[in-house]
Amino acid sequence: MPPQLENFDAEKFLRDYWQKKPLFIKNPWNQWRNPLEPDELAGLACEDDIESRLVIRQNDDWIAEHGPFADDRFGSLGKHRWTLLVQAVDHSVAQVAALIEPFRFIPNWRIDDVMVSYATGRGGVGLHFDQYDVFLIQGLGKRRWQIGTSCDENTKLAPNDDLKLLAEFESVNEWICEPGDILYIPPGISHNGAAMGDDCMTYSIGFRAPSRAELVSHWVDEIPANIADDRYNDPDLNLQENPGEISSAAIDQLHAMVTNTLAGREDFAEWFGIYNSTSKYPDIEWAPEEALSVKEAERRLTSGAILKRNPVSRFSFIRRKSAPLMLFVDGQMFECEKDVALMAEHICAQNVVEKHAEDKFSEAELKLLRRLLDQGSLYLD
Repeated sequence: MPPQLENFDAEKFLRDYWQKKPLFIKNPWNQWRNPLEPDELAGLACEDDIESRLVIRQNDDWIAEHGPFADDRFGSLGKHRWTLLVQAVDHSVAQVAALIEPFRFIPNWRIDDVMVSYATGRGGVGLHFDQYDVFLIQGLGKRRWQIGTSCDENTKLAPNDDLKLLAEFESVNEWICEPGDILYIPPGISHNGAAMGDDCMTYSIGFRAPSRAELVSHWVDEIPANIADDRYNDPDLNLQENPGEISSAAIDQLHAMVTNTLAGREDFAEWFGIYNSTSKYPDIEWAPEEALSVKEAERRLTSGAILKRNPVSRFSFIRRKSAPLMLFVDGQMFECEKDVALMAEHICAQNVVEKHAEDKFSEAELKLLRRLLDQGSLYLD
């Protein structure tokens, strides 16, 4: 069973704190147990397909190195203040992935991954702010967090090519996080975390928030595949006083040619569902070595096998008024109707697909399940 939060009011949190102000939550877990050992984290940072960074403080200088690292790198750091950060550890460690489950009162499509950091005494990553919401869960040791004021793109940064550190910082609040404690920090709020002693581990559950520029650029890249190749026309062209003028009527029509193309909500919804559900690391292959037939999948399910979501996979859906529900899983779209739509909603809400013993999967349900099994988004436990 994944760890659960006790005496935590999700509705109150969303109303009073989400994207509004920080919140310190004193160990709310029913039973806190650090899910990963420091040596295991260091081992992940040595692997080629895992994103990792090392931030070292030398006097007043901050130095960033990018992994993968040699096995003996961490032993050679001596007494320098340093922090190891490993991205998407939930992709590799099921116990770390389980930390996300209590926070699924935030929509699935907003959840990014779990970054894990390990720091020696007074180690940290410097004064900074993030563009996304984050829950910081203290795993081992203690960390002092200083919380500052709100920042934006105009906030002055210190000269550093590798790290976006703040040039100025004024602490307005401070908390010391011990194992099991959680600190929520909204986007744009400056903060600084420093380890109080060695063996300080922090789990950062981050949330995605696409920027306007990101959405427009990626959406526009997809449009040419289906765009109509009609051209500007002006059969009612009137004589102009000055041929050098681009008339307001021409601008109106040209502008409409672009904006009307971008304004297709259904097309955008389909594109965004695919785009947003695509794996953070799409080159990693999760499909099983052997694909299951529909009959074999049914046999295993009726024999008591449990169907679970791959913790790495991204599941979400979009309802439409008079058309099949659109299910998005790992960059693929599936149109679902009737009982399949109900099952799709269930899969998105729960990490286990359950059926009562007396119920049977329909042929359409089994077809969808097999496709999700084949691409590694679901697995039989």
